[in-house]
Amino acid sequence: MRAVLGAVAVSAIVVATVGTASGTAAPNGGASSMTPDHVSDFQLTDTTRIGHRLSYYQYAPAIVLMSHKVGSPLSIAAAGELAKLQAAYKDKGVLFYMIDSADTRDQAAAEVAAKKLEVPILVDDLQLVGEQMNIQREGEVFVLDPKADFKVAYHGPLDDRFNKAAPDTRARAANAYAASAIDAVLARQPVANPRVADKVGQTISFPSRAHAADFDKISYSETIAPILQKKCVTCHQKGGIGPFQMNSYEVVKGFAPMMRETVMTKRMPPFFADPHVGKWSNDTSLTPDEAKTLIHWIEAGAPRGQGEDILKTHAGEAPEWPTQLGKPDVIVQLPSFNVPATGVIEYQHMTVDNPFKGDAWLRAVAFQPGARPVLHHITSGYSPDRSLPPADIPGSSVGSYVPGAGIQVYNEGTGAPVPAGGKLSFSMHYTTNGRPMTDVTKIGYYLLKTPPEIIRRAAVISNPIMAIPAGEARHKEVAYLEFPADALLYSVHPHAHYRGYAVELTQITPDGKETPILSVPKYDFNWQLDYDLAEPLLVKKGTKLRVKWIYDNSAHNPANPDPKLNVTWGEQTWNEMMYFRVNYRWVDETSHHVRNDLQAKLMESRIIGFLDENADGKLQPSELKGPYAVLKSRFAELDLNHDGGLDLQELAAAGMTRGAAKRLAETDVEQ
Repeated sequence: MRAVLGAVAVSAIVVATVGTASGTAAPNGGASSMTPDHVSDFQLTDTTRIGHRLSYYQYAPAIVLMSHKVGSPLSIAAAGELAKLQAAYKDKGVLFYMIDSADTRDQAAAEVAAKKLEVPILVDDLQLVGEQMNIQREGEVFVLDPKADFKVAYHGPLDDRFNKAAPDTRARAANAYAASAIDAVLARQPVANPRVADKVGQTISFPSRAHAADFDKISYSETIAPILQKKCVTCHQKGGIGPFQMNSYEVVKGFAPMMRETVMTKRMPPFFADPHVGKWSNDTSLTPDEAKTLIHWIEAGAPRGQGEDILKTHAGEAPEWPTQLGKPDVIVQLPSFNVPATGVIEYQHMTVDNPFKGDAWLRAVAFQPGARPVLHHITSGYSPDRSLPPADIPGSSVGSYVPGAGIQVYNEGTGAPVPAGGKLSFSMHYTTNGRPMTDVTKIGYYLLKTPPEIIRRAAVISNPIMAIPAGEARHKEVAYLEFPADALLYSVHPHAHYRGYAVELTQITPDGKETPILSVPKYDFNWQLDYDLAEPLLVKKGTKLRVKWIYDNSAHNPANPDPKLNVTWGEQTWNEMMYFRVNYRWVDETSHHVRNDLQAKLMESRIIGFLDENADGKLQPSELKGPYAVLKSRFAELDLNHDGGLDLQELAAAGMTRGAAKRLAETDVEQ
């Protein structure tokens, strides 16, 4: 889980924290008597649900962090002074953040709004970052030097005023400790006074510290190995997709430092939904207790202790097909494709005869890639035989494959329909990796014996006229679909390419209230997952499901193919996509009462959904972008009801369908 602190050029980053540190003693003692020499990589989420990973800012000349505690007068005063420093060093690229290890994200967000705090707050809800920094109290400042492996160049109060019980922020500080430290880091000079005792400010409680002496007693056999067996071994076994086999204590011990880093940066296990938004039936992430226990065990030296090594005695091999599903009812083998060592490969479109006898209903789909390193993703569909009468059931996707996900299991009582006859079509996206490979992918289909009561539907929320300016670090694109009838939402799937940074799905109910459904604070292109709701969510008639994607087209994005490129929609990974699939059912639809009319109405809302930035259901002149900009000159004429906005009916009267807009966009590109 990669998280980032921002995307602005930085000369220094100052970090104010509310916790403890370890490493170098502060002169004259003080609460923070031990300070770490360096801060290791971590990822935290801010109050706006955007992820921040420390190592992203290695380009910066310096970073400043300060600890914060909600409701404290000293924290509020210090936040105001920190904001002044942030403004003073803005042109020099210094980054400033506060870290809150004491409060919930909701509490911190409420304080940001109420006090209009200008410096972002990163919420350390597991307290693991505060523990590693040895934060003791609010108002502790850490000035980090990213050019020296995030060395703690300074640790102490902001300045003299914050070393007094009642700081007077009106007077000029006699000793501006933090500012002097920033100046020294920017000048690549030693900090004159790198450690200053912090004498005031409320202490921050870190309950785990009281038990730190017992961390080496955490049982590998009874505690650690079961966590790894449950959350990691599925991928880290023979034949699995993990880079090593987690099949013994010795292997775990050897990889322990890397495991700590991947947990602290939230990259592993690969499930990236914000735990504070929504509940998911396929959640593979570590629980808070599991994460803290694993980190504490590793930091205690990963002791072996006594007992059975279940990773060794229960070591196995990844099965050919998912254990929970067994052998598929039908297996389809796609045509062989030779992937060259280098070059650009156009999407390969493969078709096979429909292998099902009569109308079929899918309960699950499993993929077995023939060349996993080069097969990026597969999308699919059903193509009817136009010489036959229309089918009684709608066609649908027949499964999709993305990095990190190989099976799709549909909710009990639902099924994906596949009419008899016709073809199954597959769009194959291959990428080269330096050596030639041959892919022969197999797909296993699991069928329902009788038609289900519920038809599982799918729709995509997207913006085909997206445009990301060159070099922009946090570009936003939004789009929505408006549901014409009640529906139950089952599963969601976000998709973008290398510049995708964060994504969020919200529902805007007819009363205008907006509520998050899924938040992914830091998107990872290498793991494109389905997020299956633990309980279906009722989407009421008139509700808009709205997607917001954040893109990082800056030079600081290590995966960015070309930060100098103005990026538009495209299939290849150096282009981008603004794509979000939702799976649902219409409440008023069964396999015996098909409502294709509702599906058609839902699709009609797309044309406004990717332009209507304020989600009011109408387009104002400022929202007419890309090929739709041609309508500005005719706006008064097209606004038939003179309400200052173009609704769906008025757009249709203008002949501006989604297809017409796409053709205009393609013409613009050609010109």
